[in-house]
Amino acid sequence: MCELILYLDLLSQPCRSVYIFAKANNIPFQHEEVLLFKGDQLAEDFGKVNVLRKVPALKDGDFTMAESAAMLLYLARKYNTPDHWYPSDIQKRARVDEYLAWQHTNTRPLGSKLFWVKAMTPYILGHEAAPEILNPPLLEFSETLTALQEKFLQDKPFLAGDEISIADVVALVEIMQPIAAGVDVFEDKPKLSAWKQRVEEAIGADLFKEAHEKILNIKEMQNQPVPPQLKERLKARLEAFSRK
Repeated sequence: MCELILYLDLLSQPCRSVYIFAKANNIPFQHEEVLLFKGDQLAEDFGKVNVLRKVPALKDGDFTMAESAAMLLYLARKYNTPDHWYPSDIQKRARVDEYLAWQHTNTRPLGSKLFWVKAMTPYILGHEAAPEILNPPLLEFSETLTALQEKFLQDKPFLAGDEISIADVVALVEIMQPIAAGVDVFEDKPKLSAWKQRVEEAIGADLFKEAHEKILNIKEMQNQPVPPQLKERLKARLEAFSRK
């Protein structure tokens, strides 16, 4: 039995980054599915792995940890993955670290907010988000992608240089969330669109598709009934996003 266990829900962007990285590097792991919309994260057994009740979570023997960015670096170091993922060159590594620090207050929260307002409003409330609710997160995320293109990508093939790194995977899984909601995020951003294609190719088209199959079919959820208890929990989170 594999000692490394990854607790994941591939609807989640950070879960996809960890899943893609492990698969792309042939890291053996046991995949434990934690279905967020069913409340699996609230189970007592999962709380023993991650008291924060969030995914992804990692268990390696007796060692457990949370936070996807930290997990990616742990896996890169433990399994001595190819250098381009987390470069030994101090300045290239600094570029990866720089993006991982920046995305926590930019790509990640703003992409999540746009996804919830655009995709989850019909699912939870039964109607599309009003323009005055949807337009602000659309603008915020567009501005974030402009910063990503001009500050981090510039004229390089990938965020840290000539080869794919952890930063590229973390960035793209976040961007895929609004794409899954039906937002054309690459409009007027040809350099970023070309970068997306390079990242997909570097990861492998099959793996990229496998990791994103669940989120890209998110609209199918809109035709499914929402259990009352779950609906109230999701509604509270949607309202929180709408207030931000």
